[in-house]
Amino acid sequence: MYGTLKRGLRNHFRMAGQEYLGEVVTEPRYRVFDLGPHPALVVDATSGLAVIGELWAVNDRCLAELDAFEEVPSWFIREPIAIAGRQDVVYVYYTNTPVPDGTASGNRWPLSG
Repeated sequence: MYGTLKRGLRNHFRMAGQEYLGEVVTEPRYRVFDLGPHPALVVDATSGLAVIGELWAVNDRCLAELDAFEEVPSWFIREPIAIAGRQDVVYVYYTNTPVPDGTASGNRWPLSG
């Protein structure tokens, strides 16, 4: 997770009862955009960053609830992401809508600086 579901942020309550596996860093091919109340993750093959986030193991019930919360597949889509040093399949929510030009971006949420 890279956004408002992270520990200490406003939607973390949705992770109740799930297993926190630790902080992770992606391969340097992604970017987090600031869409105001929430972030959006995109694949950025040309100038991507190593995004910092949290890894969680969730049960099927929680996953279904998260898909509904993230409005999959209209607002977000859930697809694999490359985590540095891991070969297993890890999923993340990517934005499924265009990010406006000039939107602030970085490698974590909330954005630094």
